[in-house]
Amino acid sequence: MQIYDVFNGDADGICALIQLRLAEPAESTLITGVKRDIALAKQIPTLKPVQANILDISLEKNREAVDALLEAGSSVFYVDHHFPGDELPDHPGFTALIDTQPTTCTSLLVDQHLNGRFHNWAITAAFGDNLNAVGEQLAVEAGLNAEQAESLKMLGVCINYNGYGSSVEDLHFHPADLYREFLKFADPLELIASEPVAWQELREGYKADMAEGLAAPVLKETATSLVVILPDEAWARRVSGVLGNELANRNPDKACAIVTEKADGSYLVSIRAPLNNRTGADEVARQFPTGGGRKAAAGINALPGEQLDGFLDTMAGFWA
Repeated sequence: MQIYDVFNGDADGICALIQLRLAEPAESTLITGVKRDIALAKQIPTLKPVQANILDISLEKNREAVDALLEAGSSVFYVDHHFPGDELPDHPGFTALIDTQPTTCTSLLVDQHLNGRFHNWAITAAFGDNLNAVGEQLAVEAGLNAEQAESLKMLGVCINYNGYGSSVEDLHFHPADLYREFLKFADPLELIASEPVAWQELREGYKADMAEGLAAPVLKETATSLVVILPDEAWARRVSGVLGNELANRNPDKACAIVTEKADGSYLVSIRAPLNNRTGADEVARQFPTGGGRKAAAGINALPGEQLDGFLDTMAGFWA
């Protein structure tokens, strides 16, 4: 039976699949894309039964495709931490590990599933998903020193950074290629120590783009929210997500959003709930077309230009 590995192109999706394939090596067809490309299950053919492993993309956004796979006799293993919809498929071919708590992520769920066999990859993903307190606690419990923990944090953030863009052409590496490169290392600390070229390029790109992003103009700031705006340029699309995380870390009592201009006059939006109250980001995003995500972090793929003021007002009022 043919195997399809379907995964979000961010740190959580990549690190989750790395763990699975280190534990169970297999030839598979990879389906992934930029972080916001989440309707991926529909790319799996339904002409004959397959094994589909689907990681870190919302079941709600892929339900129709999953139902079609199950109807075709496929087996689906689904691991995720986003809102799955009102109910899960009731089918013998469907197995799920889904937990929407704001203190977990897909890689941590896979880590539990594998009894911690590749734990440092899960810690890397936690940092990449901006679960810094969780990552730091796990690092301490794993006996890592401060330097090792900081190295895993930088790696996670950089893998996550690589997933942002309106298309794969914006990215430094296609997420599937980055996965293949990093799968060579059972422990991410080995990857960091060996300094492969892909890691060097990714790290330098992150540093350059983040420097630009931190100089971005503020669109609106209140006692409970901070919104900055970025131009319609590749570096801005790449940095939008990790910049949102960084601003959230620097302003733990404020909800933060990155509004990036798009060529068609709409805006790409990344939303982060306050670190001290990690809830509501998905509720804000879903008030607007193409919005969705999870409690702590969400986004809007194409906010209409005429709704920008409404979005700013919603950001200012939701956590007030």
